[in-house]
Amino acid sequence: MSDRAETSERTTMAPRASELGDFLRARRAALRPEDVGLTPYGERRRVPGLRREELCLLAGVSVTHYTRLEQGRGTRVSREVLTAIARALRLDEDEISHLMDLAAPARRPAQPRPEHAGDSARQLINAMAQVPALILDRRNDVLAWNGLGHALLGGHLDPGDPDLPAHRPNLTRMLFLEEHMRDLYGEHWPEEATLAVASLRLTAGRNPDDRRLAELVGRLAVQSGEFAERWARHPVRTCTSGTKRMDHPVVGRLELAFETLQIPKSPGQRLIAYSAAPGSPSERALRDLLPQGRPDAEERPRAVLSAVASRG
Repeated sequence: MSDRAETSERTTMAPRASELGDFLRARRAALRPEDVGLTPYGERRRVPGLRREELCLLAGVSVTHYTRLEQGRGTRVSREVLTAIARALRLDEDEISHLMDLAAPARRPAQPRPEHAGDSARQLINAMAQVPALILDRRNDVLAWNGLGHALLGGHLDPGDPDLPAHRPNLTRMLFLEEHMRDLYGEHWPEEATLAVASLRLTAGRNPDDRRLAELVGRLAVQSGEFAERWARHPVRTCTSGTKRMDHPVVGRLELAFETLQIPKSPGQRLIAYSAAPGSPSERALRDLLPQGRPDAEERPRAVLSAVASRG
């Protein structure tokens, strides 16, 4: 079995305890004794980062108990112990949240059902005609986009694809498997790729029962060595706002701020909108990107949804 296939198998089938162990080992390996105020001895160290014994000394926990956690043999672990380990590993807020998620009792995987964007959410993004806007689910599937959102990220795709689950675009899959997205982000692609994996790791930790999410991770681990390499590092990060730098094939360089808003009536769904600084070249470029002479952006998705409903 290839390294990539092994990564896929571990990612999709490993028990939750194994994920916890992988995360702890990755974070322990990233710390040196001097980072945490310990004096390293002169002998050659056989493992990178902190030894288990050193971490347990800092956290004040039993070496035996901690070893069982790393080896996936731990059962219940108290929040106090996890907090002590997190403090010793110098975890940030996102990493602490991820640690708690991984240590939570496993749930039975749920049967996945196709999601759709609600009418009010569609109405909102179509009213935002001057800015690219999309509605995503937790897996980064595109459930809906307005005309400018489609032109920015998926102009090479049919605008009605988000309404058909079998053809629905997925931003993470597109990022790693489509040259269009690699060209769009250009020199900033590695940064985008690392951020996408870190965000997906956090989501996977919070939703261990999501089969479609596990399938997405497994597929990407097999089809993209760059994804598999990043996934193995176990990065974790929340990304709700920031800046995207793109080189769009139609309008050229763009620097866009983005904000993400959760949709309260649809858990796991969120709205993401991009905007340019007033008077900037990017604002002028977005105006040039506005769809011209196309049918109303709201009518086509409704027609597609009606077709899907009539089949069901």
